[in-house]
Amino acid sequence: MEAVPIQSENFKLGFIGAGKMAESIARGVVQSGVMPPQRISTAIHSNPSRGTPFQSLGISVYSHNTDVVDASDVIIFSVKPQVVKTVVLQLRPLLSKKKLLVSIAAGVKLQDLEEWAGHGRFIRVMPNTPSAVGMGASVVSLGGAATEQDGELVGKLFGAVGKTWKADEKLFDAVTGLSGSGPAYIYLAIEALADGGVTAGLPRELALGLASQTVLGAAAMAVQSGKHPGQLKDDVTSPGGTTIAGIHELEKNGFRGTLMNAVVAAAKRSQELSRK
Repeated sequence: MEAVPIQSENFKLGFIGAGKMAESIARGVVQSGVMPPQRISTAIHSNPSRGTPFQSLGISVYSHNTDVVDASDVIIFSVKPQVVKTVVLQLRPLLSKKKLLVSIAAGVKLQDLEEWAGHGRFIRVMPNTPSAVGMGASVVSLGGAATEQDGELVGKLFGAVGKTWKADEKLFDAVTGLSGSGPAYIYLAIEALADGGVTAGLPRELALGLASQTVLGAAAMAVQSGKHPGQLKDDVTSPGGTTIAGIHELEKNGFRGTLMNAVVAAAKRSQELSRK
């Protein structure tokens, strides 16, 4: 059976797995007006409380995954990586090429997903946790039978919770090391900046607020100004001033090299895990 184009005006979306990421995507899609909640569904099995955030948005909550598949044109598999094979295989008889399948399971390759589903109309997406506040970074890779139109539709869905990029799947381990694990590096930096502020005499609450807002503002400058980060750094670094003194300390302690090594180490670990 050939892939049937998904009608972007009236397609129905289903989530297999009702965890935090699925909730974030559903909330973003509804609140941004990308699609109404009446066209979205999920299923709850062991933890009834997980249905509450979806129901509060007006999303249909079923008791079985099969009901979600039957009701949906686009299906996002948002279960844990270790169970995605079992879930896809269980639903395989219902997963025709009429349905566009999407996986956000980290480390699970398109080749395997396509084999389990019985066809290649699959798209893999690597989102990150800031999707929960509409500031996510998601990378999209198309399977063998997924069309460009399919990719645009999925890009629009994940665009409701941040920004999206399209990339070859072979880059996904590096994506994991940077944007997937990267939020944790930044949380560590925020905590360290705040600790530095406290050491310098600031109250804890003020130090944490200033550190968080400084990182947020600097990121916005990097995104919106069109300038290279190095130029933005130079713009606030006066000869013999306070900023260059701080940067000197960071450079002496290998700040840039440490961040680069963190990304490479996480990417390598992602590669190791995907082979298991």
